[in-house]
Amino acid sequence: MEDKDYMDPSLVKQKTSIRFHSEITRNTIAMILAGGRGSRLQQLTDWRSKPAVPFGGKFRIIDFTLSNCVNSGVRRIGVATQYKAQSLIRHIQHGWSFLDGRFNEFVELLPAQQRTTESWYQGTADAVFQNLDILRRHDAKYVLILGGDHIYKMDYSKLLAEHVEKAADMTVACLEIPLDEASAFGVMGVNNEWQVTSFAEKPNNPVPIPDQADKALVSMGIYVFNASFLYEQLIRDHDISDSSHDFGKDLIPFMVPRYRVFAHRFLNSCVNMASGIPYWRDVGTVDAYWEANIDLTTVTPDLNLYDVDWPIWTHQEQLPPAKFVFDDKERRGQALDSSVSGGCIISGATVRRSLLFSNVKVRSYSTVEDSVILPNVDIGRNVCLRRVIVEKQCVIPEGLIAGYDIEEDRKRFHVTEKGVTLITPEMLGQKIHHVR
Repeated sequence: MEDKDYMDPSLVKQKTSIRFHSEITRNTIAMILAGGRGSRLQQLTDWRSKPAVPFGGKFRIIDFTLSNCVNSGVRRIGVATQYKAQSLIRHIQHGWSFLDGRFNEFVELLPAQQRTTESWYQGTADAVFQNLDILRRHDAKYVLILGGDHIYKMDYSKLLAEHVEKAADMTVACLEIPLDEASAFGVMGVNNEWQVTSFAEKPNNPVPIPDQADKALVSMGIYVFNASFLYEQLIRDHDISDSSHDFGKDLIPFMVPRYRVFAHRFLNSCVNMASGIPYWRDVGTVDAYWEANIDLTTVTPDLNLYDVDWPIWTHQEQLPPAKFVFDDKERRGQALDSSVSGGCIISGATVRRSLLFSNVKVRSYSTVEDSVILPNVDIGRNVCLRRVIVEKQCVIPEGLIAGYDIEEDRKRFHVTEKGVTLITPEMLGQKIHHVR
């Protein structure tokens, strides 16, 4: 009896596409560049790199890039680390060891080891160059270069398929943003086939998109290369003494006029657009970090963390459920319009429009509003917090008030331009990190 599924042309096309994508992803290795500090996050990166910063109640920033890889079928992944990497290394060891080496799946840590020269990673391209022998050993056809410090959900298999279909040497994933905001990014000019015709890093006068005079096309720092082509370009760039060895500053400007470099629209591969607009956030400032986390407490956040078809994987601690105790008039344990993680105890306190990470304790008669509280924080009695970020391991003393008087907060804490107060253990006189 004939299988009618295979007589339907649309199903044949769909199955062929799935096989095509699967073959490409199996022949791809991803390289995540996760060595940056992210200094604009202030004290949040004093003891960890930006990709290791907690986000969304239970995740780390790098979990989004890693999850995109796994969900896309790219399961050979290298993570290049450098700045204060221990927190990141420990997280990956605990949370990302489920890939099966028997099927050639792995997340491999690549700390700066001075493999080729007596220097640390000098730029994004140099970080890849210094691991060239490892990449060659895996014998991939395509190399996917990714940053580990942005929040987004993207199907890399679609990016890879477009790269192959266009017979590109390199493909750059890109965002379409308002022209007046584009000077902070690498801006691409393209023709009608979306081949890149120009590339400028942070130009004063960005080039608009064809037929969209009010928008520019900017690089997301996500690149696909044919492996042999990438290796040639990295070696060529390494031999140039005055190069900064950076993809955006050096390699891409060199390649655009000489090779087949194409732009890929993020709109075509993003996952779960809640508002019809692709979600991509650079949570690189304290204000942006606070805003992105607080947005998750709204009724319909721009970022969907409840999607079972594209889950965000992470290190899953075994914790008891969140607990809310006392129901007296002046002492009621409650959380309203908030996200509260496992292990939390709200004891006779009120939490509003806030995001609490794991193992947070909020004690009686306290109020937490519009705040982001990182793991293992203990908030004492009669505390009032509003528009604050509290770093992990803080013990907030009884009666402390923060977020109500900005000038008073500045005497003890870090206050942003938009009035968000960042509190760390060191600011409270609590020694968490013993260096001597």
